[in-house]
Amino acid sequence: MRKIAFVILLSALFTGCASVKMESKEDSAKAKQFAQPQAGNSGLYTYRDSFVGKALKKDIWVDGKCIGESAPDVFFYTEVAGGKEYSISTESEFSPNTMTLFIEAGKNYFIRQYIKMGAFVGGAGLELIPEELGKAAVAKLDLAKPGTCSM
Repeated sequence: MRKIAFVILLSALFTGCASVKMESKEDSAKAKQFAQPQAGNSGLYTYRDSFVGKALKKDIWVDGKCIGESAPDVFFYTEVAGGKEYSISTESEFSPNTMTLFIEAGKNYFIRQYIKMGAFVGGAGLELIPEELGKAAVAKLDLAKPGTCSM
């Protein structure tokens, strides 16, 4: 019985493909120009490019505000006030995983959301990515519509 449950879990993590509402190709291309944020602000790119968990959607929040529900191969772009510490969270298996990050004005930040194995369903984690690696990753993804979370 355990083998069957394990196979079903693995199948859910590696097959299927979750989808979310997307922005236009023009808006996506504009966000990928990685322009300087407005004065006093910082750009925050949160993205998901992992192979694992293609069937899963996971919420992302900044200071408790819904950024959006991620799916494979998408990113979100938002501007936040610079010179502040933020709590960036993602929905995971049992409770949100959170990272704290001090964000300087005038910079772009890249946060990668990744899916990891869980006991019943895949969990999610977050990691800060260096700017050049983040730009390269986001350039291959599409911009998702912000503001819709499942929780």
